[in-house]
Amino acid sequence: MQNKESLITSDLVLIGGGHSHLFVLKHFAMNPQPGLRITLVTRDLHTPYSGMLPGFIAGHYDYDAAHIDLLPLARFAGARVIHAEVTAINAERKQITIAGRPSLNYDLLSINTGSRPTSPLLQDQQNDQFAVKPVDRFIDSWHRLEQRLVEDDKDLQLAVIGGGAGGIELALSLQYRVTQLAGRKASLRLLILTDRDRLLPGHNKRARQMFADILQQRAIPVFYQHRVTGFQNGFLQGDFETPVAADKAIWVTHASPAEWLTDSGLALDTNGFIAVNPCLQSVSHDDVFAAGDVAAVADYPRPKSGVFAVRQGLPLARNLILRYRQRKLRPFRPQAQFLSLISTGDRFAIASRGPWALQGKWCWWLKDRIDRKFIRRFSELPEMTRVEDDGGEIAAMRCGGCGSKVGSEILERVLEQIGQKYGISNDSGLEHPDDAALIRIPAGRELIQSIDHFRSFIDDPYLFGKIATNHALADLHAMGVNAHSAMVIANVVFGSEDKQSQDLYQLMSGVVETLQQNGTLLVGGHSGEASQMSCGVSVNGFARPEDLILKTGVRPGDLLILTRPLGSGVLFAADMLGKARGDWIDAAIEQMLMSSRDAASCLQEFRASACTDVTGFGLAGHLFEMARESACAIEIYIDRLPLYPGVISLSRQGIASSLQPQNIRIRHGIKDTENLASHENYPLIFDPQTAGGLVASVAEAQADKCMQQLRQLGYDQAQVIGRAIARTETDRILSLVNS
Repeated sequence: MQNKESLITSDLVLIGGGHSHLFVLKHFAMNPQPGLRITLVTRDLHTPYSGMLPGFIAGHYDYDAAHIDLLPLARFAGARVIHAEVTAINAERKQITIAGRPSLNYDLLSINTGSRPTSPLLQDQQNDQFAVKPVDRFIDSWHRLEQRLVEDDKDLQLAVIGGGAGGIELALSLQYRVTQLAGRKASLRLLILTDRDRLLPGHNKRARQMFADILQQRAIPVFYQHRVTGFQNGFLQGDFETPVAADKAIWVTHASPAEWLTDSGLALDTNGFIAVNPCLQSVSHDDVFAAGDVAAVADYPRPKSGVFAVRQGLPLARNLILRYRQRKLRPFRPQAQFLSLISTGDRFAIASRGPWALQGKWCWWLKDRIDRKFIRRFSELPEMTRVEDDGGEIAAMRCGGCGSKVGSEILERVLEQIGQKYGISNDSGLEHPDDAALIRIPAGRELIQSIDHFRSFIDDPYLFGKIATNHALADLHAMGVNAHSAMVIANVVFGSEDKQSQDLYQLMSGVVETLQQNGTLLVGGHSGEASQMSCGVSVNGFARPEDLILKTGVRPGDLLILTRPLGSGVLFAADMLGKARGDWIDAAIEQMLMSSRDAASCLQEFRASACTDVTGFGLAGHLFEMARESACAIEIYIDRLPLYPGVISLSRQGIASSLQPQNIRIRHGIKDTENLASHENYPLIFDPQTAGGLVASVAEAQADKCMQQLRQLGYDQAQVIGRAIARTETDRILSLVNS
């Protein structure tokens, strides 16, 4: 019998990483709710802070200073993270459709996705016009425009469509940025169009006049009562007689909701935003909450502004806990007036509240101080020791042995869903209730088998299933064998039947999808429950003995090619500590989701003499095996190792995988001819890899063409990382050199 564990009974799903959800995540970190599992589904791992975006555009802040990394914050809150975009919600079925992956069920839902400018764009961005949101796409578009100003001497006229605070602040920031742009050949002329008869609706007359004067001083004309309906062939068109000429246009207009809300079943206001009560709860579905721009509170309408999303954050978090505990919710009413600090591009700002307005450098200093404090609040996270709430629901003692298997009804239900989704064929082995799989070995072939099993290192069951399967398949790919069939061992976390069913479905969807992409049949397996999710895959393949690529064939003069970066052990060790950036983890996962099948075919085509996959023993351990079995030595080009982003920074902090100390014991077999053990890459040759790349020996005459083809196949970080040489010592068969 195992120790008591907190049983997962409910799923809270947060859609979007907006300002309100920052408070929700941090509040749940400080107030964990036993039995409640939190999942953040976000399109962006780095959420921009709206208050600092103009300063970022102007060049006063770098990217990190103006964005909040959601991954460490979610880790701090104990929340799962799904980095993907929501495409639909079915409020009646309590189900979320997510692009490119299985749907997700929820018991409690909170939506904080913000909004986008209303525009006639058919796509999120085009060559000659783009919207200020989504912010990441706007930044990419603006950087391309900057490059145009540097490379071309033709002046540009840029129209900013929208006369609110966002449009004015953006125009002034863009103008300032261009004046500071090094190497600029062309000038940028700006103009603003608004459908109102004045700027800054909602602000007092004095603030409006201050900005009107600044725009006039900086030669930025404003076209009033110009409602723009389109931009085509270099002209803005709309409810005005004379078309306005421009080369490019940026939409910073009224907020519009996501299109997928229309068919969600949620009650919406006349503009399509989610109608909520003062408790930020949907007026039609009491298990759905919303905050920020995406929400409309009928009792106290407010403009779409980040100020209100920030104010709603803590009340939202508290009401989510109250709803989970089935207690009475508390209404939230924002203040009628608030301090507004709007920058003018340079380090100058205008402050307004109610009827008064002030301006000066001190206003920018105050804004900068407030904004930086906000960023620190969600970026500088304390170390915490979690204490379980005695009032929470505790699971009954969980049995071991066969008593720890997932129930038959759960398994049958999941297999039925998997079969329907992926069209698993009748000969897969899953359609027959026999106790074991029957695999016929073709005549003249040998059976090649391998197995891998490990605990999850990410909290997304779908991605974990895909990576675990790629990891197992790579053992066969390294030998030049395509897998014929596979069996799976899947353990999901203690929970109610419904929660275990969802997790198993997500995990197995990732497994089956990856098997199908590799032409491999799923023929059986085993499922169970545990304190941590884990997955094991046993793979089978057939090959003629003469077609196999073994570790033993390395020849002196061969070059060693590695198909994937190193450093996953360091990265995910840092991730568990909340010290890995979201984009670093994302870059690693993107590589780990790539099958090594095409790489293996390429290496076969160029007659690789030996090959293995780089996994738990690290690069040094696997190269040591190749050198020992091939009766040669290998030089490692320590300065040419491909590494995942962020790995060097984390390694310098002393972060390493728990397996690395064992891997380092192999250093007795490494000859350091140039004192390269002090090189910053040195610890990473011992770093254990999950779903690592293949390392193969290829004749030097074939290496360049092989590398070129690997990169064309998508292995764009493949690198020559060493050379095989004649062995002169019996013990030290690896050596470190600079290339």
